[in-house]
Amino acid sequence: MTLAPTATAAISTCGLRKSFGGLTVLDGVDFSVDPGTVFALLGSNGAGKTTVVRILSTLLKADSGAATVVGFDVTAQPERVRESISLTGQFAAVDEILTGRENLILMARLWHLKDRARLAGDLLERFALTDAADRRVGTYSGGMRRRLDLAMSLIGDPPVLFLDEPTTGLDPEARLEVWASIRELAGRGTTVLLTTQYLDEAEQLADRIAILHEGRIIANGTLAELQALLPPAMVEYVKKEPTLEDVFLAIVGRGGAGGGVDDAAEARTREEPR
Repeated sequence: MTLAPTATAAISTCGLRKSFGGLTVLDGVDFSVDPGTVFALLGSNGAGKTTVVRILSTLLKADSGAATVVGFDVTAQPERVRESISLTGQFAAVDEILTGRENLILMARLWHLKDRARLAGDLLERFALTDAADRRVGTYSGGMRRRLDLAMSLIGDPPVLFLDEPTTGLDPEARLEVWASIRELAGRGTTVLLTTQYLDEAEQLADRIAILHEGRIIANGTLAELQALLPPAMVEYVKKEPTLEDVFLAIVGRGGAGGGVDDAAEARTREEPR
């Protein structure tokens, strides 16, 4: 089956199938992603999210079906696809012995880019890592490592970025830092395909959301479109309790100046319609 490149889509898949032995992982996966948007692929562990990413990034061949990335066929034109993408896996691929700046300069050298020091400096500033630029990455927090990993992914200015469960294992503050970075990337025109099993992550970041289950996309749409699949909720008045994340962020000072614990306490007593 041949998939014609779609001029308006940054990523297109049609009938992707993949099996490992007798286990069918993908059983006809179809979706498309518009340029400059965040597309979230949801699914439980083993649903096939990483398999989709590996096929799209030319690390794995589908048994059948086809896919294009920025108009290039992943099977017929793998070199052109690789020139157009960057892939960030579940764990930060950074050298802990080198400094943040040295990691970025090394990646720029691998891309044979000029003016590497300036490029590294720009990315360090863009991802709020300037103060830690000359510290060994082994001293970085999880959120800082992931931000550096994202910065390294942007060396060469790829139009498409694959993020495979980018916040796995991060604490709540680090997750928010990574979310801010992803929003900033999309705001600059980068197309982001994000795999995650965190529903709130997709809700916060994605322009469109697809649910992968038993090898197929069983739902695909905006958050509002997916919410419309359920019957309207009955309106009732309940006391709104803060979530554990609200409490944690308030206590550690992320709730805003003059807020914090007082805001959380107020939320426990305020009644709002659900």
